[in-house]
Amino acid sequence: MIVQEIENQREYNKFITTQVHVQFLQSWEWGDFFQSEGGKVIRLGFYENKKLFFVLSLYKNNLPLNHCYYSAPRMGMESLSAEQLSFVFEEIKKAIKKDRALFLRFEPRSQLKIGKEKIKIEKTIDVQPSKTIILDLNKSEEELLKAMHQKTRYNVRLAKKKGVIIREASDNEKDFEKFWDLMKDTGGRDGFRLHDREHYKKMLSAGGNDFKIKLYFAEYDGKIITANIISFFGDMVTYVHGASSSEYRNVMAPYLLQWYVIRKAKGLGFKFYDFFGVDEARWPGVTRFKRGFEGEEVEYPGTFDFVFNSYFYLAYKLFRKIRRLF
Repeated sequence: MIVQEIENQREYNKFITTQVHVQFLQSWEWGDFFQSEGGKVIRLGFYENKKLFFVLSLYKNNLPLNHCYYSAPRMGMESLSAEQLSFVFEEIKKAIKKDRALFLRFEPRSQLKIGKEKIKIEKTIDVQPSKTIILDLNKSEEELLKAMHQKTRYNVRLAKKKGVIIREASDNEKDFEKFWDLMKDTGGRDGFRLHDREHYKKMLSAGGNDFKIKLYFAEYDGKIITANIISFFGDMVTYVHGASSSEYRNVMAPYLLQWYVIRKAKGLGFKFYDFFGVDEARWPGVTRFKRGFEGEEVEYPGTFDFVFNSYFYLAYKLFRKIRRLF
């Protein structure tokens, strides 16, 4: 087995999109977006008998004293043998330790097949939500509607009856500013921590042949009252971010907007729709809303750190604990 950095975008995306439930966070284009914000990405390809068997993107995160760690979100490792998995971890360690990395933070989509005694792994705070809801788009529209919670189905029809209009946002400054106003409204009302304005602007300009990210609006009475950022990659469409106005909440626009995008994803031939995170304790209202569409609830193993140096890792955890107090 050998490993090398992949420089061919087509080869990378062609391989990774063969995975089921592939995550846009591992797409080539998302790496380009990360780099556009000043980050560094390493894309590795793993080969056995000259045949590619695994690829992933590693994202650099800076730490004090010129140290760093790398993160690997939603790694699809379910097809790897124990031997291949051990090789992957050891080669990742070699690649990123050159950059003074203290550990690898990774999020497997399935349970690990490697004994924890072989490499030092610690469970840590989740980066992405450990639970999500995935809707099977192979079902007919009638089946999807019938499976919904009765109140959700009612709200979809109510929004349509009230005259809510759904449209894809235009690529202009005016539409972006309307979206940004909605994001600030949502963050202030619901206590969500927002990225800065330029982060969302760059995100919405990301994409390519294999990966698309789009913004959709719900309008009522001539005003934009709901907005969703949606990614299209591999076999999956993902609800990445949502925002809504404090006005006109009685017209149930978010329900119709979700249903519109679900139907669009199905019409484009995608197999799954990912609501991208549920957590009853942290986001009870959002979780109830997403569960109303009655997809399959999926729980990932969580977030782990592959530790290279126990002493420095302990110092890092202390630093993180102190920082969270302020």
